[in-house]
Order: sequence, then C-alpha cells, then structure tokens
Amino acid sequence: MKRILVVDDDIEVLETIQLILEIGGFKVSALNNGEEVFDRIESFKPDLILLDISLGHIDGRVLCEQLKSIDATSKIPILLISGLYDPKDFTTLNYGQDDFLSKPFQMDVLLKKISKILSLEEDTSFHLN
Repeated sequence: MKRILVVDDDIEVLETIQLILEIGGFKVSALNNGEEVFDRIESFKPDLILLDISLGHIDGRVLCEQLKSIDATSKIPILLISGLYDPKDFTTLNYGQDDFLSKPFQMDVLLKKISKILSLEEDTSFHLN
C-alpha cells in the first residue's frame, strides 16, 4: 500500500483529500501545517507528498525546494496544489515539484496524477535495478 503525506492548512480540504485517498487504497498521513513535515516524513516514510503552496506563514514552494535539496528526501515525489496559481504558471516556475494541480480539482484528476507520479517513480526504480 502506497503512503501519501498530505499537507494543507485548510482542515476541510485536508479531511476530504484524506478520505478520498484512503478510499482509493492509499495509506494517508494528514498534516495541517508545514512545521512538522520533516518529522512526519521520518516517521511515516511517504511514497509521495501532496503539498499545498499556501501553508499560513510557510510557503509550500520553499518547502518543496528544501525537500528536493536534501539527500534523504530528494527522491520523494511532490505534487504541489494551490488555489492561487494556474497550471500554466508552473510551465516556467520549477520548485522541484513532480507535478502541479490547481484547486478546486476533481478527485478523479487528483487520483490520476498521483497514479501517474507513482508509476513513473516505480518505472524509474525498475530500470535502475
């Protein structure tokens, strides 16, 4: 069972995403702030991080860059989500994310993006072995 860490400061969004992902067969850890991300990664060991850009006083883009710059977390795929940005903004802006999804989004689109990221990650691992 793939493990997904969901980080979003909107509790309703967080709970909805968690429910949908659990129904989709994923093991989910939900976090409503960015301060505990590194501790949660260490204890939960996610296969993917779903990260909101706007996390109160923490910028998810900066957090994404930090995660991708550290050896221990650089290989974890990150799907950035935001209601403030449009996908075309991310054709030129790269914070190390593996993909981007703008809010509001359809849950089936979220699940497809997650499946694509995780299968790409598996394919890469397969070819390296």
